[in-house]
Amino acid sequence: MERRTQVRGGWRGDMCNARFVGTELCAPSRGTLHPRATPVTSPFALLQEILVGKYGEGSKLIYELQDQGGELLALRYDLTVPFARYLAMNKITSMKRYHVAKVYRRDNPATTRGRYREFYQCDFDIAGQFDPMIPDAECLKIVHEILSDLQLGDFVIKVNDRRILNGVFAVCGVPESKFIPACSIVDKLDKMPWEEVRSEMVGERGVSPEAADRIGEYVQLHGGLDLIERLLQDPKLSQNKLAKEGLGDMKLLFEYLTLFGITGKISFDLSLARGLDYYTGVIFEAVLLQQDNEHREEPVGVGSVAGGGRYDGLVGMFDPKGRKVPCVGVSIGIERIFSILEQRLEASGEKLRTTETQVLVATPQKHLLAARLKLITELWDAGIKAEMLYKKNPKLLNQLQYCEDTGIPLVAIVGEQELKDGVVKLRIVATREEVNVRRESLVEEIRIRTSQC
Repeated sequence: MERRTQVRGGWRGDMCNARFVGTELCAPSRGTLHPRATPVTSPFALLQEILVGKYGEGSKLIYELQDQGGELLALRYDLTVPFARYLAMNKITSMKRYHVAKVYRRDNPATTRGRYREFYQCDFDIAGQFDPMIPDAECLKIVHEILSDLQLGDFVIKVNDRRILNGVFAVCGVPESKFIPACSIVDKLDKMPWEEVRSEMVGERGVSPEAADRIGEYVQLHGGLDLIERLLQDPKLSQNKLAKEGLGDMKLLFEYLTLFGITGKISFDLSLARGLDYYTGVIFEAVLLQQDNEHREEPVGVGSVAGGGRYDGLVGMFDPKGRKVPCVGVSIGIERIFSILEQRLEASGEKLRTTETQVLVATPQKHLLAARLKLITELWDAGIKAEMLYKKNPKLLNQLQYCEDTGIPLVAIVGEQELKDGVVKLRIVATREEVNVRRESLVEEIRIRTSQC
């Protein structure tokens, strides 16, 4: 995976799989654009009223702007709410879209863990009335493909359903008015032990101690299809309409995920709550794992890198007639993934290639700037990604060191002798091997050698 770098011909550096490329971070290349996915962008500043009330406790992290010409504005918190508004404004009832762009959170940054106030997200959403759980299963399949292809290490994708959670709260005696606050507290279980979550639920959210204890019996469960079957037979949950619907869809989802062959990385986890208010059904979150030590039986989480879920009511909030469009989507945390990859590269001592440049045009003697300019023009015109140092008489050692530092695999050296012989000396940076190549054959030789990198 490569950092985005500007090279001749435009921005490059996909962090995408076959169905997942971005519109603002990276440009589609090599046929990576999904044939049925549409790129959709959104403004980074919106009216505050569009964002307020959609994110639960996250609303306090919205960047609010000062009054501008009578309008109260805010920076977008995510890419989901603006997409829902776009669907409503344009009366779109069916769409498959992707979007890579910056979002903004007024949070305490932790740059070493890839947490910033301004950062990129990569979203994929499916909007429309379809048969249950088929789009949801595809979103989970995409997350699985991305994390597998990037080789980030072991991971688990936790899944749950807001209807199941609400059903749990109902059968445990929590008033409906406290479902969302209780959900926000349960969402902290990945960071706090149950005892602290219970204390906050009772002390700050007004949930009775008895109800909190009953909730604890459910939200600490996790498993697979066997747990779903067991909960379907639960004497209390089976009598709750919402929970029964959610468990039925969860069972269907696992059947589709089994056909996709990815259930080994999926965990039905009743502690997963996703604090955003707009989720209405299936919710999911991808977490990277690490083995704490040789004696630890279970891996521990090192951070969430993706999350999403179903939000069937969000579009209706922006439609004048309240018309709903069912939607499900996933968001990938690009900065978090970059941070993890860079830490691992640094630990391994491997250098990160920061450019897609194929060859550096270099000269070994003085007064050969014209020769470099002519050769690099030939390479650019042939579609080769080439660079040269912006000095009239750079030292050859400095030019070679630049390739070492940036990961450029080849150096095309043109000196006085090469000009006389009609050749270019092509140096392979990794092995320091040098071969003379006829000038008319240079482009093809570069293509052959870089295709092997």
